Amino acid sequence: MPADPKRMLDGASRRKFLAVAGMGAVTGLAGCGSQSGDNSGQSMDSGGSGGSTGSQSTSGGSSGSLDTSVLTGDGSSTVFPITNTAASYWNSNPEAGDGDYWPQSWAQDEYGTDMRLADFFAQDYGYEATGQRSVPPFRVSIALSHSGTGVEGVMEGRVDIGDSSAPAAAELAGSNPSEETLNSFTDHVVGVDGQPIVVSREIADAGVESITIEELRAMYRQEITNWSEVGGPDRDILALGRAEGSGTDTSFRANVFGDPNAPISPDQRFGQNQQLQQAIAQADNAIAYIALAFVEPDGATPPVDLVIDGTTYSYGDNLGAQDYPLSRDLHAYTWEGTSRKEAAFLNFVLSDFGQENFVQSNNYFALPQDRLEAEREKVAPSNFS
Repeated sequence: MPADPKRMLDGASRRKFLAVAGMGAVTGLAGCGSQSGDNSGQSMDSGGSGGSTGSQSTSGGSSGSLDTSVLTGDGSSTVFPITNTAASYWNSNPEAGDGDYWPQSWAQDEYGTDMRLADFFAQDYGYEATGQRSVPPFRVSIALSHSGTGVEGVMEGRVDIGDSSAPAAAELAGSNPSEETLNSFTDHVVGVDGQPIVVSREIADAGVESITIEELRAMYRQEITNWSEVGGPDRDILALGRAEGSGTDTSFRANVFGDPNAPISPDQRFGQNQQLQQAIAQADNAIAYIALAFVEPDGATPPVDLVIDGTTYSYGDNLGAQDYPLSRDLHAYTWEGTSRKEAAFLNFVLSDFGQENFVQSNNYFALPQDRLEAEREKVAPSNFS
């Protein structure tokens, strides 16, 4: 994303332009979802072959009777950077000592192995090593859509893993799911997002460094409509949001307004964080709630501090604090337990290597040690012995 994108329209007319031009983004895409999503989203298969269904299909492969069909995932554009990066590494199956993807500091010094990456992490689950670049014990394909799609997809058996940046119960709240349905989800938390508030570069440069949570609520209720009302320039506020059904939107309404179904009135909604990031960059008067991975402090989507009950929450400081109300878990759901294949991949994401290279490298917070140990227990190889 360029730090100084070309401006299309002046601030006074941009609100109308984006509200009309962006309708296609909302109707054509449904925005942002541990281990068992819908392949109707934009597929980013990380080198895998899409179209595989669930974890019930099997192929002989190199591991005998073990399921070596493609492991599929879909859902949240917030969680996507984590699981898709992990899938890319897994599918490439680099050799030990590969300086970019499986360096000696990890393979040999940390784990004491000369095995290829996916071969190493799959072996404890009974999979045989292939010993070949780009030929892992099984492939992983992660699609990009939104949390609602991920939750529904794993529930309906279309994919193995449903990525969601909001709890399944919140995503399904409108359909009043039964307790039996909710209990059938297995929740794997793979990281934490300290959901920030960002503005257009021009607004930050004009001196808007912080807002209160009361002001934020008023902006999304169209009660505050000009930046001059919060110490900024005399310019309309363009309040941007994620599509309904996205985990980012569900979490924002739950955390800021106290209700995942609270009515809010953003000027425009976007299906994915990537689209929202671009819209902020193309405007000079926008505010938005977005996933942590899409903040550019020195670029086109700078964060602003949020003041809540006298406490200031700042990017790079305390957005991961437990009492920061916009902090949220990032989920990878499976359905009715977790299969051996799902567990092998999720354990890879939850490893020290995965937390550093897939979670922290995408600007999310790694799980603290006590939570990490609890999540690893859910997918431990001993569960399949």
